[in-house]
This record gives sequence, C-alpha cells and structure tokens, in this order.
Amino acid sequence: MNARLTAITAFRLTTTVPERLARFYEAIGLSVGQAAPVPKADMALLGLTGGGTRIALNVGEQRMELEAFDRKGRPYPENATAADLCFQHFALVTLDAAAAWERARAHGATPISIGGPVTLTASAGGLTAVKFRDPEGHPLEFVQFPAAPEDSRGSKWLSGIDHSAISVADAATSRGFYEELGLTAGRPTLNQGPTQVTLDGLAEVRVDVLPMWPQVGTPHLELLRYRNPTGRTAGQLQANDVAATRIVWRSNRDALLRDPDGHLHLLAEFPAERR
Repeated sequence: MNARLTAITAFRLTTTVPERLARFYEAIGLSVGQAAPVPKADMALLGLTGGGTRIALNVGEQRMELEAFDRKGRPYPENATAADLCFQHFALVTLDAAAAWERARAHGATPISIGGPVTLTASAGGLTAVKFRDPEGHPLEFVQFPAAPEDSRGSKWLSGIDHSAISVADAATSRGFYEELGLTAGRPTLNQGPTQVTLDGLAEVRVDVLPMWPQVGTPHLELLRYRNPTGRTAGQLQANDVAATRIVWRSNRDALLRDPDGHLHLLAEFPAERR
C-alpha cells in the first residue's frame, strides 16, 4: 500500500451514549466541543452504513473524538485485561496522578490498577501512573512525570496525551509492521515486579514495552508484549464496536488499516505528505 505515518493527530473512541461520555471527559479536564455528523466519507472508510455523531474533545495540544453510530456494535468485552489483544489506552499527562484519579473515580471511572497510582522503577521511567476505565470500558492511564515539562499547557488537571499503548501478540511482527509505515523503534524495556503487578492489576506480570516514534514524536505509540499472562484475541473488531479505538494519523493517503493484532488506524491525507 506504501502508506506513510508521520504524526498522530487524534484518537477516536466508539461510544453508545456520547453525551454521557463527553460529560465524564469534561469532568476530568478535557474541553468539549459541539456534536456534528460523522462525514459520509469517513463512514464509507470505516465500512459502516447509516449515520453517526462525533464530539471533539481537546487537552493541551492533543485531540480526541467520541463517535456514536446509528448501527450499534458490541460493548467492551467483559473481564478483558491489559494483556488481552483488544487492549488499547492513551495516557493522559497530569501534574497530580492521585488527585486526577480521585476525580475520575468520582465521575464513574473503574480501576485497573490496584490501590491507585504507583511509582514505577527508574528502569521503567520512574513516573507515577494509574490505569483505569471510563464509564463505557475504554482503558485509560494517568501519567505523572518526575518533573513537569516546562511547556505544560492544558487544564488544571491535564496537560496533554503522551502516548497510546496497544497489546500485541508478537513484538517483532508488530515492530516490522510499523517500521514499514515510517515509525522508528525506541529502546525496549522489560517491565515486571511488584509495581507492574500493581499498575496492570495482573499477577506475575512480565511485559516488554517498545516505543514506536513517528516523525512528530508526541503522542507516540507503545507496543506491549505480555510474556505473562498470555493475552486473548478479541476477534475481528468493527468500527462501531466499543473496543474499536482508532488512532488517526497524518499520512500520504486516506485509508483504514488493521495492524497484525486487529487494532484500527485511520489514515488522513495531508497535501504536504503526498509523494
């Protein structure tokens, strides 16, 4: 296909009740825009019939969007874990992970991590993090860096989106897939031990983390390869399924891609990217 990915421009979540979910994200610090129809061209690209509604949300320099479709898909899989291959979150940067988590929980979030935020080891970045789910089951993470970036901007609670992390079955296969699309692999780490157990809410967890960097580095993509426990497949996700989170990329063409594990990527052509 010869597609190239140069930057993440947005994240799109499928929702069944967009107004309710928008209120949740507004409560945790995102700014909410007006609802608008999903363009017909986007519906066609997603392979969906009927219509849809899109609500834009912003935090710092980053953007996310909630999409609801006339034809409903499946709810988020019950009992899914961070190791399962449907897992995909994006990490919201905050100056106070504990306060941000308490606020999210008060507005309907449910925990993935055990007992709230945990500070990771230096080898895993030394940041403080907590994983949780929004009221419809989408996984999220708050991350608090040891030192706040000097150019932090955003709400009182949040300053931006650092990355999206996806669980993969084979790190080498996924790395090759994304490198062919123009991303560059960073330094891998093996995260394990009590702090990772607490963060993921999984026993005896061992996970390889591989950052993949686009030309514009923030937000970036992280590949999570769980050595233990073994992740379960999610089957073929359709765009109207709640678990079908989509990363929107600046690219040299318009397209919908599936990676080797079925995660969806929406490519949007920018004139400057044409070759």
